[in-house]
Amino acid sequence: MLLHEVAYFFGGAFLANAIPHFVSGMMGRAFQSPFAKPHGVGLSSSTVNVLWGFANLVFAYLLLVRVGSFDIHAIDQAASAGLGMLWMAVMAARMFGRFHGGRSPGS
Repeated sequence: MLLHEVAYFFGGAFLANAIPHFVSGMMGRAFQSPFAKPHGVGLSSSTVNVLWGFANLVFAYLLLVRVGSFDIHAIDQAASAGLGMLWMAVMAARMFGRFHGGRSPGS
């Protein structure tokens, strides 16, 4: 079902987004988050990042496990989640790269 594929795509995106926030927080490092001032540019505390990373894991769980019956062996479902992860990873690389030594768009 198409709506399930969309849910799996965004589940993959939330899963990918959880990783940098959760890991940065666990390492005790400040990192950009939607709660910083200015949004997405300023740094949030490590505690805020652990909480935001965990919230992303919960969203990923809800979209991947509770919507339909996600089967990692079904190529269409795994591809939807994988594309969501890839999309979020590329977006994060472009957005956060300018703050952490990566190339900014257009440079």
